[in-house]
Amino acid sequence: MTDVRPTSGADGVLHTLFHTDQGGHEQVVLCQDRESGLKAVIALHSTALGPALGGTRFYPYASEEEAVRDALNLSRGMSYKNALAGLDHGGGKAVIIGDPDLIKTEQLLLAYGRFVASLGGRYVTACDVGTYVQDMDVVARENRWTTGRSPENGGAGDSSVLTAFGVFQGMRAAAQTQWGEPTLRGRRVGVAGVGKVGHHLVEHLVEDGAEVVITDVRADAVERITARHPQVTSVVDADVLIRTPLDVYAPCALGGALNDETVAALTATVVCGAANNQLAHPGVEKDLADRGILYAPDYVVNAGGVIQVADELHGFDFDRAKAKATKIFDTTSAIFDRAKADGIPPAAAADRLAEQRMADARAAATGRTAP
Repeated sequence: MTDVRPTSGADGVLHTLFHTDQGGHEQVVLCQDRESGLKAVIALHSTALGPALGGTRFYPYASEEEAVRDALNLSRGMSYKNALAGLDHGGGKAVIIGDPDLIKTEQLLLAYGRFVASLGGRYVTACDVGTYVQDMDVVARENRWTTGRSPENGGAGDSSVLTAFGVFQGMRAAAQTQWGEPTLRGRRVGVAGVGKVGHHLVEHLVEDGAEVVITDVRADAVERITARHPQVTSVVDADVLIRTPLDVYAPCALGGALNDETVAALTATVVCGAANNQLAHPGVEKDLADRGILYAPDYVVNAGGVIQVADELHGFDFDRAKAKATKIFDTTSAIFDRAKADGIPPAAAADRLAEQRMADARAAATGRTAP
């Protein structure tokens, strides 16, 4: 789903919230606990399909305005992701401001858990960048609307396993559309970011017979992969990777990876990765299509994790959750078919399908017919 161009200052954030199509959020909560140092934002984009579900990102934002903007964008993306994943959940997201390596404490996480509890079930939280299973175990001590907990505490554990599995299903669907076969065998795939999700994705690709090239800002993450799979090669950074001859480019780190510069430099003819909000601004999806690059919308293919944590709310069953994540192949294929039929980029086709499901739910709740 497309992001918004950054605007400076709080006025820009409020304008986004109240006056643009990227806004439309139901509720945004600013959270502060001076004793623990907690500063957080919880954004609920939509509860049309059910309680908002989305992870907690812990990140050293350059400003509070940037943190609010990220929460708005991420929560909106969760509405679309949950809708197309077939979940009875709306979209929400939380961000905690600060470097988790420096300020994350049990006291801070407990304070955050109390803010989640204050929403009375309108928001269900989980892991995201900078937060982990053990963190959710702490947050859950203050509220019962926390998923992504450890198995020892009644949870599903690491959601990156099914996130990567879902991305692989989306990539198979893209291969089917682009080359006529649902396999990456013999294809060269570049994976940017081999952390929580990316390293699982590499395992699927290697098993499928792909030639894999990786990069990551952390040398130890790269070394973990190449030590296990000597046939996997690495390059110094993402700028080099996108210019390396590839069939598929998989952005699996932070958002905004696809912008004017990177799209112009891409050698791959398929883009399919785990990162959220890959499109840096509106129009990038058209630029990709104009270059003949098939883009698998990020919030469609990376939904395996949210499928997993949603299943946890009903007593986690891995096989049941994996079966749901397998359907990401069918959903992605349907989006490509819709895009071709309507003459629009896949990102626009995915948005239309998600918006229709949310509109139908709102109409059902009010007894009116959806437009």
